[in-house]
Amino acid sequence: MAENANPSSLGKKIFFLHPSVLIQNQVISELAQEEFEVYIVKDENKLRQVLKKYPDSIVFASINEGMKESAWEEFIRSVMGSPETAGVKFGIIVSSLLDENIREKYTEQIKTPCGFTVIRSDFGAAIRQLSAILNGVDAKGRRKYVRMEINHDPNVTVNFSFNGTYVTGLIKDISVVGFSCSFAHDPELAKNSLFGDLQIKLQAQLLKAEGIVFGSRVDGTEKVYVILFTQRVDPSVRTKIRTYIQTHLQAKMDQELK
Repeated sequence: MAENANPSSLGKKIFFLHPSVLIQNQVISELAQEEFEVYIVKDENKLRQVLKKYPDSIVFASINEGMKESAWEEFIRSVMGSPETAGVKFGIIVSSLLDENIREKYTEQIKTPCGFTVIRSDFGAAIRQLSAILNGVDAKGRRKYVRMEINHDPNVTVNFSFNGTYVTGLIKDISVVGFSCSFAHDPELAKNSLFGDLQIKLQAQLLKAEGIVFGSRVDGTEKVYVILFTQRVDPSVRTKIRTYIQTHLQAKMDQELK
């Protein structure tokens, strides 16, 4: 399931800087379920360094949190004004708007491309607004689903019955569409083979699914199979896969932020 394209075409990283607990629990998790690649960051200086690596990212700044408003303005202007990070698109998030001049400063003077969102108790409206903003700046690129590569984790596997025995493969990458996997001994799966008893182990989680062999490729010395989920997979399984992907992508990003 490897994708050969430039990084920006595969979607943009979306950072929420100093989000409130409510935004973390209500908004960010829901955006992840909508297949946006979202991250939580609580250190603006570390984020500045990461943005140099991902200069087409989107940052939502919660200016009621973390820093004084004047420090927020200085940070945003400096990131947008630096040649290394000039492509970063900012959006502003507030929990309340007491001064209309603040909105005007960011939207009219600084011209943050991702708008100014006031999030109160109606999280549904806020999610719809942020989703519309992200779609407007093509945050997903050409890809529709967030895919995560697995680095040879023996606790991320697929197991199913084949020719009267059970075979176990290592999952190499996964999304809600499907996954790729390899086996210690090639079971020689035929294209379009249907398996209704897939057991997918995502570390501590065990999920049941149905999948069809889409094809295979040679990767170095091993044969890698691509298996796509069918429409009969329970929606709760897809929800759990998205949550797993978000959690582990966040953990990887936390390592980059150190």
